[in-house]
Amino acid sequence: MTPAAGARPGHGEPGGLAGRVDRRRHESEALRGNPAGDPHVREVPVYVPPGGDDGPLPAIFVLAAYTGRAQDMLETHPWRRGLVPRYDAAVAAGELPPALLVLPDAWTRLGGSQYVDSDHNGAYRRYVAEELVDWVDANYAVVPGARGVVGKSSGGFGALHLGMRHPERFPAVASISGDCNFEACYGPELLACLRGLLAHDGDPARFLEAFDADPDLGGDGHAVIMTLAMAAAYSPAPGTPLGFELPVDLETGERRADVWERWLAFDPLVDAPRHAEALRRLAFLHVECGLRDEFHLQWGARQLVRLLRALDVPVRAAEHPGGHRGLDPRVLGVLPAMLAALPGRA
Repeated sequence: MTPAAGARPGHGEPGGLAGRVDRRRHESEALRGNPAGDPHVREVPVYVPPGGDDGPLPAIFVLAAYTGRAQDMLETHPWRRGLVPRYDAAVAAGELPPALLVLPDAWTRLGGSQYVDSDHNGAYRRYVAEELVDWVDANYAVVPGARGVVGKSSGGFGALHLGMRHPERFPAVASISGDCNFEACYGPELLACLRGLLAHDGDPARFLEAFDADPDLGGDGHAVIMTLAMAAAYSPAPGTPLGFELPVDLETGERRADVWERWLAFDPLVDAPRHAEALRRLAFLHVECGLRDEFHLQWGARQLVRLLRALDVPVRAAEHPGGHRGLDPRVLGVLPAMLAALPGRA
């Protein structure tokens, strides 16, 4: 059930929310002392729907996309409302079922962590799946075991990554345009990254110095910073100048097979068979992508769905005619089925 296009927010909160957003600070042991130097104390917004303090609710962890942050989902501007105000309006109108929305902050200096444990970035999988789950359970009235994780783009990848490793903690998983088939989605970006590094003498360190002073994502800037972020997540290398390794030769563009294999180990097409038993234990698994996805993720999604079905993993698949952006309605649209599948919610 998708929220009506004309749904408007209520007036119980500043910004027009009928529910409320708690913006608490959480001190993470998993992120403390990470080599990247990112903070281990993070603000974790939690949306509580109207009446949410009166009884236990399911909890849905919503993972931000790469370069996105949890706080972006709170935007209340009438022309660019974030996911939380959209959800609040739909709940207030009776169009979507109520749940807690937990918005983890997995931002890094490079724009995102992919929600994986990394010797460079820190233990972001443990941070979300262990620390934040326990923290929410201790601080909110939640239905025991009624928990899901959903995300778009890198958040969709993160939802799959967490769900296949922690089915007991996230029995419902939804990936919207999640990173998959790394050769197709990252391969073209590797060469665009090298092109973007030419203005910095081919030196990622010089690029980062300039980017810290002026974070410009124009031209090939996005390809460069994204490739560096993926390397920090997938191929950390403590003791090296950057703290991570790139899967291409910076001068020739040739693929470094040893490093690329480390990336591919995280590709859901490679990773899912290793976690097939855990995936079969999920109460709900949803994979979807737009047919016009600019990062070629539609083909990876189709391959993943076919692979999961060959592994006897029940999966709910969907496609839509759009691209990689404007996906908040797709995230909201999957929530009714996700919530209905959770323990104690049937």
